[in-house]
Amino acid sequence: MSVHAQRAKALRARRFWASAFNLPNQLTGLRLILAVIMLGTIAAEHYLAAIILFIVAAGTDWLDGYFARKWNQVTTLGRILDPFADKVIICGTFIFLLAIPQMGAVPFGLRAWMVVVIVGRELLVTALRSFIEDQGSDFSAQWSGKLKMVLQCIAAPVCLFYLDQVPEGADAPAWLGWLLIGSLWSAVFLTVYSGLVYIVAAARLLRSSR
Repeated sequence: MSVHAQRAKALRARRFWASAFNLPNQLTGLRLILAVIMLGTIAAEHYLAAIILFIVAAGTDWLDGYFARKWNQVTTLGRILDPFADKVIICGTFIFLLAIPQMGAVPFGLRAWMVVVIVGRELLVTALRSFIEDQGSDFSAQWSGKLKMVLQCIAAPVCLFYLDQVPEGADAPAWLGWLLIGSLWSAVFLTVYSGLVYIVAAARLLRSSR
């Protein structure tokens, strides 16, 4: 390999690593680390700490997207890691919550089928997006998907707050019980609805590409 080719290769490598470790991607990496720590605090029953970590991690999701758009630093690595980090936070939190018996004891509270719906929807949309974009079509996020994320980011901390405030075996205040039920069912409803929206959008794109 000539000296010129070696220099060109080294320059491409430096540009790749510089773009891979830009601020938005660093924030995404931080979100993954916070998600792992947060799940550990749930397992250790430190629910107040888990709420704080969840809110901070969710805040970095908004920040990395803001900086990526503002500074035009959208990268392939970021497009992969960002939704992956979101899924670790949301799906991981609900899976860990499902493992807590106190959650299952709440009337009309968190149930296994709800978590299956949440995780299944994320896997389905990820598969659809990957397939559609491989065909060269745009499969951007829908408003229903963004609203779904907001409601899930409300429901999860509400569940953690419930666990922090209500000792096991004790009766919860009526307002807190209704808040938990309302936030959970709203999140599940939007999860199903947004999944259907993405399925319809994918079907339209596939028909139009034929």
